[in-house]
Amino acid sequence: MPEYFYTAVSPEGETKSGTLEAKDEHELARVLRPKGYILISANVKRPKKRIDIFQMIIKVPLKEKLFFTRNLGLMIKAGVPLPRALKILASQSANKKFKEIILKVREEVIKGKKLSESFKNWPGVFSELFCSMMEIGEETGNLEEVLKNLTQQMERTYELKARVKGAMIYPAVIIVAMFGIGIMMLVTVVPKLAETFEELEIELPLTTQLIIFTANTIIKFWFVFLAIFLILFFLIKWVLKTKGTKTIDKFALKIPIISSIVKQTNVAYTARGLSALIGSGVPIVRSLEIISKTLENFYFREAISESAKEVKKGTKLSKALKPFSGIYPLAFSEMIAVGEETGETSNILEKLADFFESEVENLTKNLTSVIEPVIMLIIGAAVGFFAVSMIQPMYSMLGSV
Repeated sequence: MPEYFYTAVSPEGETKSGTLEAKDEHELARVLRPKGYILISANVKRPKKRIDIFQMIIKVPLKEKLFFTRNLGLMIKAGVPLPRALKILASQSANKKFKEIILKVREEVIKGKKLSESFKNWPGVFSELFCSMMEIGEETGNLEEVLKNLTQQMERTYELKARVKGAMIYPAVIIVAMFGIGIMMLVTVVPKLAETFEELEIELPLTTQLIIFTANTIIKFWFVFLAIFLILFFLIKWVLKTKGTKTIDKFALKIPIISSIVKQTNVAYTARGLSALIGSGVPIVRSLEIISKTLENFYFREAISESAKEVKKGTKLSKALKPFSGIYPLAFSEMIAVGEETGETSNILEKLADFFESEVENLTKNLTSVIEPVIMLIIGAAVGFFAVSMIQPMYSMLGSV
């Protein structure tokens, strides 16, 4: 017997979601009726498919997926047959991997497979949120509207990520340049000054000796430092591309300024994703389960996952989120409570997403103005330390003349 993911409501208005086995929806409704619940919606819970590991690790830029989603919606609206639309979009894609994926999806669609089912074969490219909304669009015959909602959701996500990345580029470039110039000075300038000091038999201060020792170590063991740099580079790159560990995510929530950006960004993602899913007709428990897998911070994923379990038991989402007020602001759950009372949860979540996205924008704008003087102080201190350490022996020599 198939397993159904259902949503039911009691005469008192209490909502319940869960999974049950039944021959069909009529039998499912008969099973729930004696328990005091009326079936509202039911979807067959499909078994998980075995997916090739290479399909999971393939990554496609968000910009490419946004272009694909927007134009697919426009073509469907214009009445272009799906296989032809996919062929056109494949030819327009600048990403070779994505082009191949679109063509493979097209082949499956021609064979009679649903578009959403074809997308599920590529979890590294099309998220569970994306596939679930597409599935709802196909079932309701409202694929055009779903693609429009997906486009809007992806556009806001792209803008949000672009703001955060843009705010981090300036300090990153300055820090990299500072290290580069520092290493160049140690490798080229310091050895020549060290030779001069040695010839003149000048007694060197401790700071000067430290700089000369560092320069000699880098020159002698440059390959070790290069290996450490490459390891750190790829480690940081891996951490940024994957969902961080509990320790890293906890650390991110403790750093001043950065913690505010992390919190506001994850709250915005939550609100935007839930708004899109609920607005498309995905049951709230299922929506929460999907969102919990898409969030980047461990504590936010855990909060939404635990909230999904509580909502499944019949608790309202606004109440389920209150124990996590340390990361989800109280105003967030209070506004959701208003949405639950008025039946406008999706619209309220959309407005919350707009608000928190604007908060992220303000934070990223202020980030540069806050970090710039700090970086200037660090650079000034480093340059001052180097200059004093290397010039001091010269003054000592002149003083002894």
